[in-house]
Amino acid sequence: MKTYKKPATSKLVMRFDNELKNILTNDLNSFMSRNPFLARKKQAAINNTLSVA
Repeated sequence: MKTYKKPATSKLVMRFDNELKNILTNDLNSFMSRNPFLARKKQAAINNTLSVA
């Protein structure tokens, strides 16, 4: 009989999460580079919420 060591489920989930995060980050970066208006609008919204107090 051949012995086969199955990878731990937590390692598979962690790898899946990391791959998904990388894909989503790349997609978001490419979307924001194609739509610079949204990036400026987002920055303006952040500046408006800052308090001077």
